[in-house]
Amino acid sequence: MQNARNFYIDGAWVSPASPNDLAVIDPSTEDACATISLGGQADTDAAVAAARAAFEGWAYGTSKADRIAALERFLAVYKARSEDMAQAISMEMGAPIGMARQSQWGAGAGHTKTFIQLYKSFEHERMLGDHAPEDRILYDPIGVVGMITPWNWPMNQVTLKVIPALLVGCTCVLKPSEIAPLSSIVFAEMMDEAGLPGGVFNMVNGDGPGVGTQLSTHADVDMISFTGSTRAGALISKAAADSFKRVSLELGGKGANIVFADADDKAVKRGALHCFNNSGQSCNAPTRMLVERPAYDAAVETARETAEGLAVASAHQEGRHMGPVVSQTQFDKIQDLIQTGIDEGARLVAGGLGRPEGTNRGYFVRPTVFADVTPDMTIAREEIFGPVLSMMPFDTEDEALKIANDTPYGLTNYVQSGDDARRQRLARRLRSGMVEMNGQSRAAGSPFGGYKASGNGREGGIWGLEEFCEVKAVSGWGA
Repeated sequence: MQNARNFYIDGAWVSPASPNDLAVIDPSTEDACATISLGGQADTDAAVAAARAAFEGWAYGTSKADRIAALERFLAVYKARSEDMAQAISMEMGAPIGMARQSQWGAGAGHTKTFIQLYKSFEHERMLGDHAPEDRILYDPIGVVGMITPWNWPMNQVTLKVIPALLVGCTCVLKPSEIAPLSSIVFAEMMDEAGLPGGVFNMVNGDGPGVGTQLSTHADVDMISFTGSTRAGALISKAAADSFKRVSLELGGKGANIVFADADDKAVKRGALHCFNNSGQSCNAPTRMLVERPAYDAAVETARETAEGLAVASAHQEGRHMGPVVSQTQFDKIQDLIQTGIDEGARLVAGGLGRPEGTNRGYFVRPTVFADVTPDMTIAREEIFGPVLSMMPFDTEDEALKIANDTPYGLTNYVQSGDDARRQRLARRLRSGMVEMNGQSRAAGSPFGGYKASGNGREGGIWGLEEFCEVKAVSGWGA
């Protein structure tokens, strides 16, 4: 990759001030597939300075139509280079190439298209109300935004941050995950090809303690938008506190999937496959399956069959299968938690320790199902971020609700039932930012975000545009 060791700053590819090489590992083979350089303070300062210098012209010297046109050019490039993006994602983080072409690449395309469409009717100047005809509420771009993104859904997270920020008039510095940086390098090439003014979009590779902390503490960064672990989110919030910058966090999850006896026949299989999707590396995965007791034994058997019927293979292989997890560190963490589940007395019904049969290299994990899990077990409380499903029975609606809400997290919960009134009751009382019911995904433009240790702020839709704005109240506006 031509630009792998370089950073994109002020509209040009530049060498790091002090080279600090890091190998990018292909999780399907455990071999190095590229080498990047980790940035330092001088690189971060240069990128922030470029974004600061470009802000006034981009925010106030361009029109809505100008910014929309720029992002429409980007979308055209993104579509034209879809295979480049899919190959980069598949290689760096292990999504099977078919999934990389569809879900992983497609998430970026879908968010970009939706944001552009929504921004066309976005009002930066709004009436306060009929009672105050000379008052206006202005939605101003917040300024320079530092963006720190994860490795599990690279373009989903990059586009949820970069696209709305640029549309409303912000400038930005992106720090992608150093584990999966290749897709963001391709993304920066696309931004360059789209012809945005220098300094509007900048990208510096680096790790959390380095560039991540430098952005979080930088006096000329007005906002940090972070997606990643709850632990890192807490550290970023503390680092940013002294400069009073806004911090928007999308963190971990431990979603409950409440399956009632009157759920449709495909509910359990659908829920298990959703848990295993992306090798279990999704913060909104339904990793706790709560099943009404009359349906519990059959549900455990269905989940076992689903796990055992799921093929695991290289990300470079065509077809429908589960790929590896992203890294040795992630593999080891998942193995430790599977062992903990066994040690604490959960009943292992599928999968378990070690790699699947036929694999001796690559970070491949067996799709795993535990039954008879209790709410106090480690695997019921900690985010595993791997293909591990924890199942437990319940007897009453109130019991299911209590178990579902008994977690530090509050990102996404799921309800499966044929009873409309029951689903609606639960949706109101579940303490999470999102609730999906009967296998119906949230529509384009729906906000994404959580309660409690799952973070704050919302990404996507009109909420995702407003997230990058300051609200200004003005009186005496006049005619």
